[in-house]
Amino acid sequence: MTHYTKSACIRGKVLLLLALRYDLNPMIPNLELMAKAIQLSHESMNSLSGGPFAAIIVKDGEVISEGTNSVTAWNDPTAHAEIVAIRRACTKLQTFQLTGCDIYSTCEPCPMCLGAIYWARPKALYFAAERTDAAQAGFDDRFIYEQLTLPVHERTLPTMQTMREEAARVLKEWISKPDKREY
Repeated sequence: MTHYTKSACIRGKVLLLLALRYDLNPMIPNLELMAKAIQLSHESMNSLSGGPFAAIIVKDGEVISEGTNSVTAWNDPTAHAEIVAIRRACTKLQTFQLTGCDIYSTCEPCPMCLGAIYWARPKALYFAAERTDAAQAGFDDRFIYEQLTLPVHERTLPTMQTMREEAARVLKEWISKPDKREY
C-alpha cells in the first residue's frame, strides 16, 4: 500500500468512527476494496487498454466482478468500468439485478454508468474521485448532464420523434402480456 493509500485509509477510518460515535448511520465502505479498485485503474491505464477507471462489485464480502475501462481496447463507447463490472456480475450471478451488492468505482460515475447502476439496483455505491477530477484529466461529461435537462429539440444531437403510435401499441401490448418477465 502506498503512503497516499495509507493516509486515505486512516482518514476514512477516522470519519467512520466519528459517524458511528454520533449515530449518523453511515454507509461503511471497505477501504481495501477501494484501494484495490484504484490499483486496477492504475494498471489499466498503464496497459493502454482504456481510461484510468475501474470498478469492483461485491456481495456478502466476496468480490463478484471487476471491470476496467475498455473503451479503446474494445472499440466500444459503452465499455466503461462500471458497465463492464455490472455485465460480468450479472452474468456470474445469473440475474439482471445486483440486489445486495456494493459497487466500488474509482470515479463518480458518468450519466450512462449512473443510469446502469440505478437499473442494476445495488445496495450501495462508493466512489473515489469526483467528476470534476475526471474533467481535469480530460473526461468531462458535464455537457451530457446539461443536455439531459434540455427539451429534445434544443439538444445538440439532432433528434426527431417518429412513429410514436406504432411503438406505443407494442408498449400497450406489454402491459397485458401474461408471460412477461418484469424488471
